[in-house]
Amino acid sequence: MDEIKICCPKCRWEPDGKPYWLCTCGTKWDTFSTGARCPSCGKVWGFTQCVEPSLGGCHSVSPHLDWYHGLNDIVEQLKEEIRESWAAGIQK
Repeated sequence: MDEIKICCPKCRWEPDGKPYWLCTCGTKWDTFSTGARCPSCGKVWGFTQCVEPSLGGCHSVSPHLDWYHGLNDIVEQLKEEIRESWAAGIQK
């Protein structure tokens, strides 16, 4: 399967694992290591802001899931594997 790539959907900046995002509870963390859930208070963020231009980003806000690229290819490949297993009479 193809790899999932994480990058800003507007400028293609790629997160590097550093804690750029700040929750309303005061926790600073890498939102992509937790799927946009604050590790301290548990708040889930539906939108993610790109880092500022001085760090290479564009500071735009986008839906968090829009940062993940390659998911459609993975889903289509899994669906094809299921169809093939049906044709072969094998349950998955």
